[in-house]
Amino acid sequence: MTEFEFLEPDLLDEDLRMVREQVRRFVRERIVPCADAWEVSGEIPRELFRDLGQLGFLGMRHPVEYGGGGMGPLASVVLGEELARSGYGGVASALTVHSDMSIGHIAHRGTHEQKLKYLPAACAGEKVGAVCVTEPNAGSDVAGLKTRAQRTPDGGWVVNGSKTFITNGVYGDIFIVAARTDPDAKGSRGISLFIVEKGNPGLKVARQFDKHGWRSSDTAELFFDDMKLAPDALLGEEGKGFYYIMSTFQNERLVVGALVSGTCARAIELTVDYVRQRQAFGKTLWDQQVVRNKLSWVASKAAAARALTYQCAQMIAEGKDTVREVSMLKAFAAETLQEVVHTCLQLHGGTGFIIGTPVERMARDARILTIGGGATEVMLEEVAKRM
Repeated sequence: MTEFEFLEPDLLDEDLRMVREQVRRFVRERIVPCADAWEVSGEIPRELFRDLGQLGFLGMRHPVEYGGGGMGPLASVVLGEELARSGYGGVASALTVHSDMSIGHIAHRGTHEQKLKYLPAACAGEKVGAVCVTEPNAGSDVAGLKTRAQRTPDGGWVVNGSKTFITNGVYGDIFIVAARTDPDAKGSRGISLFIVEKGNPGLKVARQFDKHGWRSSDTAELFFDDMKLAPDALLGEEGKGFYYIMSTFQNERLVVGALVSGTCARAIELTVDYVRQRQAFGKTLWDQQVVRNKLSWVASKAAAARALTYQCAQMIAEGKDTVREVSMLKAFAAETLQEVVHTCLQLHGGTGFIIGTPVERMARDARILTIGGGATEVMLEEVAKRM
């Protein structure tokens, strides 16, 4: 079978190269043989989180003193790439939402007590994280969220509202919830973050969505009905939630670049294998120059998106302002992926249209990446503001 490999960046040290090998082996042995069943059940098993956690992969970005690996952004890129090479976007999304998009809020903004309480179990995969920002009328417009958190006489909070399209919403244990704490503040001001634990009587899972793609990842709508929180549930400073969300979005969009790279590599290698053996008009499809050119073109664009991913990771590691570059990455990588998977599906012919064919699933899974984490249109506007 063809193995399509991008050039390994010089940025990666021996530890990260070893991480790549280990995650790739884990994907090959533990994910690929089982993931079709998870696509049907709509969730991945809890032991997958635990097994990855025991190997140290879920906490690579988090502080060593709380069970993490203390590594930088490149670790997130390597993990995302290799999980996505499985060809199962739902599996990759569920795991990276936990490792890079939810628990990171606690690692960056939590008190010592909060980190001690939540991070070791999260890094070990014993507890699963979810981030709850999106609402029915507030997607890319984060500043428009309506969920309300009111102070109680004892210094705690009562939260009312709802969230939608929440990855890990059904089987999550630790929810990072954005709510408006100052109703008089305009726009992005007056939003705060809270840590909510599974089992809170005011937290209700309204429904699990039946999705177009990412079918092995659970996605839920959540309701908060007079949900009571202790004073220490506040994460970071009151009123700084919007800033925290925007900051974490940079890492989320970096991970999207990694997911794109891994998915592109898998789609291309599957398609090269197919066209090399598929006979048409007396020869293989690979013998047709137009087919070779199509695959060469999408491989080139995928390599460019990957190079931008690694550049952004290095900029983040150096502490540089990356909003413009990461917005470029999110837009370019997600749109490139659409071209890659649909070209690969086209070259599979009718086979690519049949449910159960890997490229058909990957084309469905790819669609969300132009929407979630900042729609392409929003990302391009962020770039334009900084030109």
